[in-house]
Amino acid sequence: MIKEKNKIFKNIDLKASIDIKSCMRRGDWSNIQDILTTSEQVIQTVKESEIRGRGGAGFSTGMKWSFMPRNDATSYVIVNADESEPGACKDRAIIQYEPHKIIEGALIAAFAVKARTVYIYIRGEYVKEAVILENAIKEAEEYGLLGSHSKHKYDVDIFVHRGAGAYICGEESALLNSIEGRKGMPRIKPPAFPAVCGLYGCPTIVNNVETIASISTIIRRGANWYKSMGRPNNYGSKIFSISGHVNSPCNVEEEMSIPLKTLINEYAGGVIGGWNNLLAVIPGGSSTPLLHYSVCDDVLMDFDSLKNAGSALGTGSIIVMNKSTDVIEAIANISRFYMHESCGQCTPCREGTGWMYRIMRRFVSGKAQLHEIDELYEITKQIEGHTICALGDAAAWPIQGLIKNFKDVIESRIRGTTIVDK
Repeated sequence: MIKEKNKIFKNIDLKASIDIKSCMRRGDWSNIQDILTTSEQVIQTVKESEIRGRGGAGFSTGMKWSFMPRNDATSYVIVNADESEPGACKDRAIIQYEPHKIIEGALIAAFAVKARTVYIYIRGEYVKEAVILENAIKEAEEYGLLGSHSKHKYDVDIFVHRGAGAYICGEESALLNSIEGRKGMPRIKPPAFPAVCGLYGCPTIVNNVETIASISTIIRRGANWYKSMGRPNNYGSKIFSISGHVNSPCNVEEEMSIPLKTLINEYAGGVIGGWNNLLAVIPGGSSTPLLHYSVCDDVLMDFDSLKNAGSALGTGSIIVMNKSTDVIEAIANISRFYMHESCGQCTPCREGTGWMYRIMRRFVSGKAQLHEIDELYEITKQIEGHTICALGDAAAWPIQGLIKNFKDVIESRIRGTTIVDK
């Protein structure tokens, strides 16, 4: 269990005032002038902390920053607040209750990679949250922390850019196209990785809200402090969103590698109907394969443990399903979402997501044939890894998890028989 003194996002629990004076009393913006002295040292500290991206991919943040050419050329930092993964609401909570951690982290990131402009790309449905960020930016400018007359002598301008609510714009290169006024479609990479050729063809770093908001605390307290939480390759704290069939849905900050069962029971009030009523858990947002209840007793909430269990940490958005759930219908609903959100650029995704959804609907009604189960699994393998971005994978993985863990439930539905306590 995380110690109160180790929490980065304390105001998510307190829900106290978010004006800049209140944030300063909680430690935001303290000794910012001392932090903004050597960009190499900032990057080195982030590297040593071994923080991995909190947006889903889990790539080393310090490594990503080190790829950025630090010269006099125009460069950008993008904060990805296009939180569109079903089950995820952690970034929204950070924006609502810790906006100055985002602004401060964005400033530090820009200093580290020698960028002078930051865009916070926020999904269109987050109307109030966009206003909160704009107010926080205005406050920081009035206090001389941003803009052309900043006290710390490193001038950075931060802008909030509102998206139109497309899931695909959470992918970093589609996000860049959207800011430029193009269709939100992913770019082919390699060779053009954003750190080399990003926004407007300039070097660009794209990081998730939670990643950026963690940076200032890591710099102040040091890499060793951050690595005192979690376990090797899975260090630090993480905000977990817990929803579904639990008594108290919530966002909670905890150490990485905390047991899934502890998170659900200690913070979300347990499974509705009790732990023995658990059917399955989606551990990292709708794109990650579900876990059968039999493995949920022991699995840890980190990158490696969930990978070994056949799923992924993703955004850390836990969706709990008890035995009242029609698990086939649930995955069919997720499948429909990814069919709708496909940008259509890649044939396997454009055609395959619709194909998978239509088969899933037949599974729901029981009008499919048994051989279609293996055929559907083969279709997912033809989509996975064969598209420009990971949306194809995101559409395939929930179905793969269903077939792996609940194949006999599908077979029973098709045969018209009943399975007791799968």
